Amino acid sequence: MPKNEPTGAEISFETAMERLEKIVEEMESSKLPLEELLLRYEEGIRLVGVCNQQLAGAENRIETLNRAANGRPQPSGAANAQDTPKDSNKTKNEEIRLF
Repeated sequence: MPKNEPTGAEISFETAMERLEKIVEEMESSKLPLEELLLRYEEGIRLVGVCNQQLAGAENRIETLNRAANGRPQPSGAANAQDTPKDSNKTKNEEIRLF
């Protein structure tokens, strides 16, 4: 990725998805040399991680809003930590399916 492009913390979900789509198109074209394919793959994996982080944040925010709207107490941090490994395994499987 060129140095003038935003980092993962600065890039929007939509921008990351657009870039991922472009990377997939480039990789499917079979016109890139192996080294370029590897660079695109590496960038794609990074962008998938950015998207997954942003989706997880949005999901947590939605859950918080729903709990607040329903008047239920919010779970402790320990309860959320128990859910993380399952989500992380799911994320790894999703990453593999994207590429």
